[in-house]
Amino acid sequence: MDTQTTIESLARRAKTASIELRTLSSATKNAALEAMARAIIERKAEIFAANALDVEGAKQKGLEGALLDRMTLSDKKIAAMADGCHQVAALPDPTGRVLSGEIRPNGLKIEKISVPLGVLAVIYESRPNVTVDAAILALKAGNAVILRGGSEAIETNKTLARIIGEAATSVGIGADAIQIVESTDRSASSHLAQLPQYIDLIVPRGGEGLKKALAKVATVPIIFAAGGVCHVYVDEFAELDMAQSIAFNSKTQGPSACNAAETLLVHRAVAPQFLPLMAQKLIAGGVELRGDDASRALVPQMGEANEEDWDAEYLSLILAVKIVDSLEEAVEHISTHGTAHSEAIVTQNVRRAEEFLAKVDAAAVYVNASTRFSDGFEFGLGAEVGISTQKLHSRGPMGLESLTSTKYVVRGDGQLRG
Repeated sequence: MDTQTTIESLARRAKTASIELRTLSSATKNAALEAMARAIIERKAEIFAANALDVEGAKQKGLEGALLDRMTLSDKKIAAMADGCHQVAALPDPTGRVLSGEIRPNGLKIEKISVPLGVLAVIYESRPNVTVDAAILALKAGNAVILRGGSEAIETNKTLARIIGEAATSVGIGADAIQIVESTDRSASSHLAQLPQYIDLIVPRGGEGLKKALAKVATVPIIFAAGGVCHVYVDEFAELDMAQSIAFNSKTQGPSACNAAETLLVHRAVAPQFLPLMAQKLIAGGVELRGDDASRALVPQMGEANEEDWDAEYLSLILAVKIVDSLEEAVEHISTHGTAHSEAIVTQNVRRAEEFLAKVDAAAVYVNASTRFSDGFEFGLGAEVGISTQKLHSRGPMGLESLTSTKYVVRGDGQLRG
């Protein structure tokens, strides 16, 4: 069977499964999630064995650093997957909620209720945890899901999908509710994106290349969980020790994540005090610095930044540094080079903070906190399918509510329109 035929078969079965999922009780969905959590822990030897194959293959292909770290599982990461299942099970069911309602003068009772989207396809790259996160959120919201992971972690993703799928079927969930694309053929993603008769939404999690490739061919609605060129701006009214801690955490706590800072902006008034010590701390932490002329005058060991650096999502321990003359210049730089993901200001001036919050257009905007908090778990959503950087339907970490739509339910007793 060729790739296109295989993908269409997956999608058709997912559509059929989604009809049954609409009527699942919260108790059944939660039982499936708890069964998944147990299975992940009980069968972690299988998961580690599959992951070892992927990691070895990635090393042979020259993958290293943060990208290799993304796909390498540990006991801690396995436990986090299981914990995510428990947390989503504990969250309220997002479907069947009456969002608004009224009885019209003609006696019609009209209610707006939350309902599942239907069939969700998630296309992602090297993080195996997305296999579990996407599946559990889709199921809790009553959706069927098709998972399309990157080729570098294919064995891990297939094993995880099989384990959680079998756990779900053990409590009565249909076998086609959770499916994974096993082919590594690059055309699989394009085929998924062109099946609007079966698939209701695609969420791509990856770089700008994936985003552009899908945007060219997609006929299925897409919410892009795209790249994060995130900034930390140290204002002239910043508490500098706090600024050091926030900038360091934003860059180094998870450098391969989309919410890691890629550019540090520093107000010229505090740059002589702040930047040399900040650079010393970052360099000691293994960070390569690339700065503009003003920054390099203060930190001679800093490399030279070019125009491409301001738009780079490094996903590694590299940080671009720029000195600015004002809050307005910082906001303009973010507007020009940011990806509307996560942006932070460090300041003790309330007026400056509120101005930054109002003027910066991003999914998450921070005052005196690390950009690394842009995450479904940290926002209390249990997990996330991705972080949307667009504005329609969903923006920011996409939890359960983002995987629902609405339906008007109208009850009457024979009313006719005159």
